[in-house]
Amino acid sequence: MKKRVVVGLSGGVDSSVAAYLLKEQGYDVIGLFMKNWHDDSVTISDECPWLEDSNDAMLVAEKLGIPFQTVDLSEQYKERIVDYMFREYQMGRTPNPDVLCNREIKFDVFMKIALGLGADFVATGHYCRKGSIEKDGKEIYQLLSGKDPNKDQSYFLCQLSQDQLSKTLFPIGELLKPEVRKIASEQNLITAEKRDSQGLCFIGKVRLPEFLQQKLAPKDGIIVEVPSDFEEYTLAPPNFTSEAEELEYLSTKHTYSLSDGKKIGTHQGAHYFTNGQRKGLAVGGTKEPLFVIATDVNENVIYTGQGKKHPGLYRRGLFVKKEEVHWIREDLKLSENQKMEVMARIRYRQPLEKAIIHATVSGLYVIFENPQSAITEGQFVAWYFGNELLGSGVIS
Repeated sequence: MKKRVVVGLSGGVDSSVAAYLLKEQGYDVIGLFMKNWHDDSVTISDECPWLEDSNDAMLVAEKLGIPFQTVDLSEQYKERIVDYMFREYQMGRTPNPDVLCNREIKFDVFMKIALGLGADFVATGHYCRKGSIEKDGKEIYQLLSGKDPNKDQSYFLCQLSQDQLSKTLFPIGELLKPEVRKIASEQNLITAEKRDSQGLCFIGKVRLPEFLQQKLAPKDGIIVEVPSDFEEYTLAPPNFTSEAEELEYLSTKHTYSLSDGKKIGTHQGAHYFTNGQRKGLAVGGTKEPLFVIATDVNENVIYTGQGKKHPGLYRRGLFVKKEEVHWIREDLKLSENQKMEVMARIRYRQPLEKAIIHATVSGLYVIFENPQSAITEGQFVAWYFGNELLGSGVIS
């Protein structure tokens, strides 16, 4: 009896080739397109029109001779992703909808639909790999980075569970992007030359302020520039009486008040801005470009600094609350007061950086060997050992 796989066909080249490869490997393949968004008023031009994508997905399925259908998940998407985004931005945090989308939609709602169709597995066109090892007589699944270093998407799957991984296949994880395009072209798939979609998972490129204005009203506030020689940056670290004190010190973000800099402009809402942001400030006349170094949504103030080397952008540590720590490798989970040397990243495509994670009674500290730029609340930190992603958490 052939094993059945439901492929999330997105209308892009990666999922098209994933479906082709599975069929070649002898699986019983079904293509499913997820419709997750209706409101075109906030998308920029035709960056991700779902109609064209679903049409391309259908043509690919036809070409491969596999059954195809569309499922409308826009209600769940709005509830679990869009509403979550609004809540996070309102609190002055910057969410990562792509990570959430994988955890909540693709590998939850979508997976349940697929299993309802009798699927043994769900497959996607992600550039990552799955491994497995046996430990204490039990099979343990591993999430491994993709072979293509430029396209590795393991970070986006950092919230998956053992159960979700056990039912997932990543057919293109061993391939490089040019190889994927070559296969698509040899098979005359309509998506062979199609550009990769950008922007929000399933929505495409959105004008973020306009998107957020649907729920978060604009309100005028001021932009303050903090000089790079601000006295707080030059203070020597205190003498620590415990490791806990040091961890907290290294992970605490700079806080500012209006008297720490000078007013240089106005904005329409601190909740539209995020740490490290350069675009959208609309303030000219500075020697170097301005970057957001902090936002205060309560006072509606944005603090900025000149140049990407501004000390206000950097710190060595971050904290993840206990309830927001997630281990893919539950067998490696740290107990209180344990620590582990890892490689970690705080955003997609960031090179992995050396760090030590420390488990405490209240959560997990990630302390980097080198200071990191624009550590941002609401984003995910993911930690690896070699090319295996072990766990992740929401930066608090």
